[in-house]
Amino acid sequence: MSVPDELLGTREIAEPADMHELGRAIGRALAPGDVVVLTGPLGAGKTTLTRGIGEGLGIRGPVQSPTFVIARTHPSLVGGTSLVHVDAYRLGAAVELDDLDIDVAHSAVIVEWGRGVAEHLSDAWWEIEIDRHLGGRGVDNACGEIAVHTVELDVDAPRTVTISRRP
Repeated sequence: MSVPDELLGTREIAEPADMHELGRAIGRALAPGDVVVLTGPLGAGKTTLTRGIGEGLGIRGPVQSPTFVIARTHPSLVGGTSLVHVDAYRLGAAVELDDLDIDVAHSAVIVEWGRGVAEHLSDAWWEIEIDRHLGGRGVDNACGEIAVHTVELDVDAPRTVTISRRP
């Protein structure tokens, strides 16, 4: 696994441009066979991070969330590693990931919403957890949760990103 030690650990990401730049650094380090499992709530920055990873790899884009197609393959424009970008949100079980016939050995594979389904793709993987802070500006609804229409007030709120090797 090609995770450089300096990328491991927890860091605060102040804005989307910083998330993109972290992705670029990760992308420059990825190699064929690397699997990255991205976890975080809606709007946390998973796709922004993946766009940066794609740029760091030098792939053909644009990188967009593959929610409805489930997986997209982006070949390298520089003779390097291809990116397979998977959104496991709609998958019911890990076995459905097998049906996608992902070429893990020759690609870097990013799996959004992949915890619990993507780990079987490789004996070792990167785990990236993104926590979106809701800076307290949202208005509670009758159920005590942040109302959906107020979440946008925190679009630029900092994120906490934790990168680790598994297992």
